[in-house]
Amino acid sequence: MSRAFSTASATPLPLAGLRVLEMGQLIAGPFAGCILGYFGAEVIKVEPPIHGDALRNWRTLDSKGTSYWWRSMARNKKCITVNLKEQQGRDIVHSLISKSDIVLENFRPGTMEKWQLDPKRFSHSHPGLIYTRVSGYGQTGPKKDLPGFASACEGYGGFRYVNGYPNEAPVRPNLSMGDTLAAMNAVIGTLVALQAKNVNQGKGQVVDVSIYESVFGMLEGVVPEFDGAGVVREPSGTTVTGIVPTNTYECMDNKYVVIGGNGDSIFKRLCTAMKRDDLGNDIRLMNNAGRVDHQEEVDKAITQWTRSMSSTKVLNALDEAGVPNGPINSIKEIMEDPHFQARQMFEEVDVGSTKTLKIPAMVPKLVDTPGRTNFAGPELGQDNVEVLENLLGFTRKQLEQLEQDGII
Repeated sequence: MSRAFSTASATPLPLAGLRVLEMGQLIAGPFAGCILGYFGAEVIKVEPPIHGDALRNWRTLDSKGTSYWWRSMARNKKCITVNLKEQQGRDIVHSLISKSDIVLENFRPGTMEKWQLDPKRFSHSHPGLIYTRVSGYGQTGPKKDLPGFASACEGYGGFRYVNGYPNEAPVRPNLSMGDTLAAMNAVIGTLVALQAKNVNQGKGQVVDVSIYESVFGMLEGVVPEFDGAGVVREPSGTTVTGIVPTNTYECMDNKYVVIGGNGDSIFKRLCTAMKRDDLGNDIRLMNNAGRVDHQEEVDKAITQWTRSMSSTKVLNALDEAGVPNGPINSIKEIMEDPHFQARQMFEEVDVGSTKTLKIPAMVPKLVDTPGRTNFAGPELGQDNVEVLENLLGFTRKQLEQLEQDGII
């Protein structure tokens, strides 16, 4: 697969000069590597020979039998194959770690120790190494050895409990939210560790990220409510408990819109837009506490209004009134949306001699040194020669022998 570099500015990116060795598969670790690579780090991804990262074969596949998702998740990464079940393979990775600034791994705790590639092995030979570890339950504690998929960790960390409708089975979004949150925390932790290294005489450290704690981090208001008042926040469907009105409302065209009219002055503007000044001037509804007490009445009035018009008319009326609102967009609607396009939230990459593929741009947006996608996720082992020959000094003949022996 050819690599067509982005036409974005050639300004040096903020993480240029950093080398990240990414080990692991699927989402939680690799998405962190994706973000670091987007902002300029050299990311070398280690995959097992033959099949590679399981994500290569997940969900919808292209004509080559490769996941479309892979092309986005592995963007900007140099992909090499190494058989970690063999000592020769582990020796190769040991050498790569010695030449890297950051290790990013998301194996089950104890795996890197079993392979003698854990942080302690490098504490003296490579004291500046930042070693970021992503797992389901963290590197310590009684649950550390359990397999940690996002689905289980989202429940354990408290997210699934509050997500859904009362007295019904908890609902999961059709995304791996726990993995994505863990990846973002891994990036934050890695960048903080880099800054600590700058002020701490070049000393690296271990960054310990868990999926369940990343989910738990969203409960910043739930914990003190329970500890201080014994309140257990329950699932509340399309609303947020104790804040009114903020809900999803059906329109005449059977589409739904989100309306956030929970500020006191915003609620009055909402009532004006609905031509319900009687509600806007109702002393019972002047503040959030009163609206919470009369939530059913408030939501009923809004629903009657939204059902009388198309979703487009409702959204336009709310925009004119200065009331926070939004449609419920599918990906089709997102990709056609002029605001997404104006914000350059899509990038196009080559995935073959005559084909291109749109993938999402990444955030946050840096005004002076924005990240960019240089190339899509590569083929399996595409960078074996470049990395192992140029970085570790293997000859072509040695690489051919390693391939024959099933090491790479």
